[in-house]
Order: sequence, then structure tokens, then C-alpha cells
Amino acid sequence: MEMKESNPAFEGTWHNRVWRLAFPLILANLTIPLLGAVDTAVVGNLSAAHIGAVAVGSTVFSFLYWGLSFLRLSTTGLTAQAHGAGDNEAALTWLARAISLAVGFGILILLFQVPIVSATLTLFAPTPAVHIHVQDYIFIRIWGAPAALANIALLGWLIGLQRVKQALALQVVINGTNIFLDIALAQLLGMEVRGVALATMISQYVGIGAGFYLVIRLKDGLSARWNPRATFEQKQLLALMSMNRDIFLRNLCVIAAIAAFTIQGARMGELVLAANGILIIFQHFLAYGLDGFAHAAESLVGNAVGARDKGALRSAVKSSTQMAIVVALGYVGIFLLFGDTIIAMITDLPDVRTMTGEYFGWIIISPIISVWAFQLDGIFIGATRAKDMRNAMLISFFIYLLLMLNLVSDLGNHGLWLAFTMFMVARAVTLMALYPRLERAITVKAK
Repeated sequence: MEMKESNPAFEGTWHNRVWRLAFPLILANLTIPLLGAVDTAVVGNLSAAHIGAVAVGSTVFSFLYWGLSFLRLSTTGLTAQAHGAGDNEAALTWLARAISLAVGFGILILLFQVPIVSATLTLFAPTPAVHIHVQDYIFIRIWGAPAALANIALLGWLIGLQRVKQALALQVVINGTNIFLDIALAQLLGMEVRGVALATMISQYVGIGAGFYLVIRLKDGLSARWNPRATFEQKQLLALMSMNRDIFLRNLCVIAAIAAFTIQGARMGELVLAANGILIIFQHFLAYGLDGFAHAAESLVGNAVGARDKGALRSAVKSSTQMAIVVALGYVGIFLLFGDTIIAMITDLPDVRTMTGEYFGWIIISPIISVWAFQLDGIFIGATRAKDMRNAMLISFFIYLLLMLNLVSDLGNHGLWLAFTMFMVARAVTLMALYPRLERAITVKAK
């Protein structure tokens, strides 16, 4: 078979195609850190212990959900490739497989909630004031696990099909409900940290209802029927689990890096923990915003791989990366101009604001350093190069741990942020080194 040089599905201006996909995804993604900011803000005027408790509790669920985010990543790549090959029935079947896995993992999390809380309190060793709030937060929010994981899989499927408006609608429903309930429960009803956790749990079940409604609406338009027998086909399930295993190990390193970051900050006291919790909100705004272009790359690269179109692959990579760099520079400007104002909106505690400002320089340089890792992640996800992603991340994580162990003792929290920054550099460099192999694989598969 000759490799295709062009495909009608990829006609048009590439920058326009990337923007049409990325813009709704940027809006959808930004609702997530906005929610994190609201979570922190509704307790931000109470005490550093309240802020720290939300930061620790959020890190725990980031560990759980990001560790299982292969449910989205693999679903996006496999769905995009099936869609690019014109097989919408296979695309629908990948969703059914992902939802089945999501619910199963959610039930396991519920069964192990007591050990999860015990491990959290042991690892983070919070102060007594933080301890009680963290415990309340986890025991309430954890009941949303099955719905939260199912929503992750649904979002991946929508992105793989390039149904970005629906993906935006789903995120707005989930996070809009969450923000409304945050204010109603945590502030108006005075439930504080427990209200934040309950708001998140309820919003996940609202989201899964909205998500299934979208699937029903889209199924007929795809002219595809769900085949229950195909969903549990052994060969496909084994292939999915193999890919998920590699992405899980990759994600585990990311979450372990963030958890180690939070643990080290917690050991430096409540003020540093609270300041880092606020700074991580900025990093989340950056990550989720730039991920709009990474998600666009996932979908376009997956379609190109499914269609075996190397020219489309290169165009998708080039255009999405160029646009991501421009937006990253915009983030630098926003952080420089409005950083102090945003910090003041999150908390009015003078000591916390001063401590946050001391380390804000790391956030200012983060966009131009982080954009490369985010973008390459999207490219490799779309190409379903899970083993390459795993190997690159293992190397990067090892470098991060070495730096953290050596820098924190001498430089304190500045050393911690330097190690984290170099972690992002290592992620980009290792994936760049593997990119030529990705292109060669398309040629080999197409012959």
C-alpha cells in the first residue's frame, strides 16, 4: 500500500482548523482551574489551614484521577484514529470500553477510601488544624469517583471525534454546577471545606447525566450502532489495557512529582503550603489553557495516523505548536500585569499574599518552558505512542527526584520550584528525541 500524501478530510487552512478545535477546548479547560480558584477562594479568607486542606485534598484526587486519566488519553487517540479511518462504529465501541473501565475503577476507589485517607495523612503529615479538614474533604468528595472517571472517558471520546463544542458544554455543566454549589454550600450555608467537597461530588453526577444525553444525540449523527459483544472482545481489551498500562505508569510519574512537590511544601509550614497551593492554581490555568492546543493536536494527529497521511501529521504538529507558543507568550504578559491582582482576589491574608509573591517569578517563566512538554504530550497521545511516553516520563521523573533531593536542602522552596521547572524541560527534551520514530512508524504501517 502506498502512503497517502493528502486526504480530503484535512483540506483547508491548518491554523484555522487548529483554532476551531482549540478555542472551545481552551474555554472548556479553563473552567477547571477556575473551579480550583473558586474552591480556594471560598475558604481563602478563613485561615491558612483551610487553604492548605483544600490544596492537599485536591492533590489526592489529582493523584487518583490523573493517574487514571488514561481513560481519556487512550480514548481520545483510539477514537480519533477510528474516526480518521471512517469507522464510527469502532469509535462508539471504544467509548463503551472506556466507560466500563471507568465505573470499575471508581468502585474500587470507593472500596479503598479508608486506606486512601490513612495514606494521605501519613504522607503529608499535616498540622492538626489541616488534618481534620483534609479528612472531611476526602471522605465526602470520594463518593463522586465513578461519575468523575466516566466524565473523563466521555471527554476523551468527544475530543477524539472533534466534537469540541459538546466537550465545552460538558465541562461548563460540570464546573458551572460546581462553582454555584461551592458558593451556596461552602459560603452561604457555612459548610466551609465540607461544602467544597460536596459541591464537587454532586457536580460529577450532574455531568454524567449531561454526558450520556450528548452521546445519545451524537450516536444517530454518526450512523453507528453500539455492538455489546464487540465491547468486550478479548483482543481489543488486551490492546487497550496494554496501552492504558503504559499511560498509567506515565501519569503515575506526573502525579508523584506533584505529590512530592506538595509534600515538600507541607513540611516547610502552613504558609509555604498555602502559597504553593495558590501558585499551583496559576500553573493549572496555564496547563489547561495550553492543553487546548495539545487536545487539538491529539485529534488532528490521531486522524492523520488513522488515515496514514504523513503530510497531515506534519501540518497538524507545526500549526498547533506555533499557535501554542503564541498563547504561551500571552500568558507571560498576563501573569506579569495581573499576577498580584489575581493573588489578592484569591486570599486577603497578608502573610499568605507576601509568601506567594516571593515565589511568583517561577510562574512568570513557566509558560515558555512548559508549552513544549504539553504540546508534545498531545502529539504522542494522538499517535497512541504510549510506550514512548512512558519511557520519556520515567527518565524525566528520575531527573526531577535527583534535583529535588539536592536543591531543596540548600535553596528551600526556590529549590523546589527549580526542580519542578527542570522536570518540565526534561519532559520536552525526551519526547523531542523520540519524535522522529513517531513519523517513521506511520511510513512503516502504511506500506
